[in-house]
Amino acid sequence: MAEKIAFVTGAGSGIGRATARLFAERGHAVALVDMNEAGGRETEALIREAGGAARFIQANVADDDSVRNAVEQTVAAYGQIDACFNAAGIDGEVGKLTAEGSLDNWHRVIGVNLTGVWHCLRHQIPAMLATGGGAIVNCASTAGIRGAAFCGAYSASKHGVVGLTKAAALEYASQGIRINAVCPGMIETPMTQRPGMGEIIQELVKTSPLERIGQPQEIGAAVWWLCGPDASFVHGQAIPVDGALTSR
Repeated sequence: MAEKIAFVTGAGSGIGRATARLFAERGHAVALVDMNEAGGRETEALIREAGGAARFIQANVADDDSVRNAVEQTVAAYGQIDACFNAAGIDGEVGKLTAEGSLDNWHRVIGVNLTGVWHCLRHQIPAMLATGGGAIVNCASTAGIRGAAFCGAYSASKHGVVGLTKAAALEYASQGIRINAVCPGMIETPMTQRPGMGEIIQELVKTSPLERIGQPQEIGAAVWWLCGPDASFVHGQAIPVDGALTSR
């Protein structure tokens, strides 16, 4: 059995998958949590084929009981959780003015991106406290640390993730749990490869000091560091991983 256990939501694709694979490559057993069974099973197979340890658990982060069950299954299988990356998220409607967005979109995006992270924290933290602590990284966005027009619900949800991260970090600092957030810029994932995104990405590349978009494994590397001993004094931070996009 691996000495360390990681719990990754959104592990069926994109940033979640890349991060889960990195944890596995570096010796963690990984609970792969995703609503998409096909994607989660594919990630599980990729990790196992590479010699790693992984277990897919189907769960919807917007449903509290589903998250509780996923955490309980992980603890039952592995005995503990040492590192968590809460990456599950959606973008919802993009390109609409704030007053034009639908009520359904608002509730759906907030429910997955913000309430979903809260569901994860409220079950992950007690599990970690029971075994001496750990590290949690929430996936926010550059849209969570600066304004982002035409995606009001998404931006609001990611600002909420940053605030929730900071609040929880203050509360659990003395109990052995470090909590941070990563704020990815534009990353090459299924979300950014959808039809109609090409022109948007081209425009964003023009504004990037590195003149490119990022790769999922570049976010994974930041998450790995934040969960490890070299980041032992990093706590309550929202760290942009965006090629200096927010440095302008």
